[in-house]
Amino acid sequence: MKILLWHVHGGWMESFVRGSHEYLLPTTPARDGWGLGRGGRAWPASAVEVAPEQLRGQQVDAVVLQRPEELVACARLLGRRPGQDLPAVYLEHNTPRGAVPETRHPLAGQNAIPVVHVTQFNRLFWDTGDAPVRVIEHGIPDPGYLYTGDRPHLGVAVNDPVRRGRITGTDLLPAFARAAPLEIFGFGTGQLPAALQLDGEGNRDRLLLRGDLPAARMHAELAGCRAYLHPMRWTSLGLSLLEAMHLGLPVLVLATTEASRAVPPEAGLVSNNPEELLAAAQMLLADPEHARTCGLAAREAALARYGLARFLSEWDRLLTDVVSYKLSAAPQQAPAGPITASTGGGQQ
Repeated sequence: MKILLWHVHGGWMESFVRGSHEYLLPTTPARDGWGLGRGGRAWPASAVEVAPEQLRGQQVDAVVLQRPEELVACARLLGRRPGQDLPAVYLEHNTPRGAVPETRHPLAGQNAIPVVHVTQFNRLFWDTGDAPVRVIEHGIPDPGYLYTGDRPHLGVAVNDPVRRGRITGTDLLPAFARAAPLEIFGFGTGQLPAALQLDGEGNRDRLLLRGDLPAARMHAELAGCRAYLHPMRWTSLGLSLLEAMHLGLPVLVLATTEASRAVPPEAGLVSNNPEELLAAAQMLLADPEHARTCGLAAREAALARYGLARFLSEWDRLLTDVVSYKLSAAPQQAPAGPITASTGGGQQ
């Protein structure tokens, strides 16, 4: 198939473009959110950059929508309306905002375009009305078991942590920085020391900014940390957490959103008590062998649930159904089953 989608979520795209289709990525000189193209990533040749004005000449089989505005953009660029003239799915990456759990999804008022959630938590908390719904959990390319844990540091991967603040648990970082140096990966981290008041003498070695590194280098650097800290309060299940687990790091995670489903007890600690997480961090820092054992359990769990092959297979089945107009209007079924109709009103 030829599948149109915008480069919105780079981490998720890393997996999706490794399927067996051709992926058309709108690309403009500005390289902004409406024309990022490949974004300089080492993706397969099947991820093809296309100028928006050339899309109408492409034989597009389906579109994966990720923003409400893309409904209008598709109609304008292709002369075809998603869900009517063009097979479409809407991929929801994020947890709802506002009056949770009453937040109504932008596509809730229609039944032609299935809404695909990346976690069971998202499906439960979004009110999707009459829209068909499906959950396809994350799957990522296995970076391999790279863990050494030779540095008694805690690794953290977060983008734009100062602006996002409490959403990403940025306010929790100083307590952990007092227990061990934090190695922070991601973009927009330069303002963290001042924002957390960790920019004075004596504190400079507590927050080690690694920046926004290419994936392979980030994996190699992160694997040297003793454990991975994931203090996210209200984001969908972070791909950085799954990457850390694949690498073989033990993990310390807030028990929010999908974390309890993703992380088994033997992989580290999942808790909403920061003091418990801090105590677990100190134990892992002091006991490298225990940390390694927990990290192996984390990797085993990640490979079992979040492997790339399962992810691509589920997307293939969904896209085949959508293109073949085989959408089911049956009542809600088991999470791993076919596309189903929402029960409406966001109630379970």
